[in-house]
Amino acid sequence: MRVLIDQDKCCGAGSCVLSAPDVFDQRDEDGIVVLLNAEPPAALHAAVEEAAAICPAAAITVEQTERV
Repeated sequence: MRVLIDQDKCCGAGSCVLSAPDVFDQRDEDGIVVLLNAEPPAALHAAVEEAAAICPAAAITVEQTERV
């Protein structure tokens, strides 16, 4: 899994941080999303998928990657 964020779309709702705090954070000055881990471990995949699904600005994209 690879996670991409679009900071220009982010509205600072923070739902991603609540869903997956090991993957997402927010800037202190404006609440815009900060990506902590672009390739999270399998144990966090469900939380990241949830974060992407509930993001009100659709600022999170999840790409499935092939395992080698």
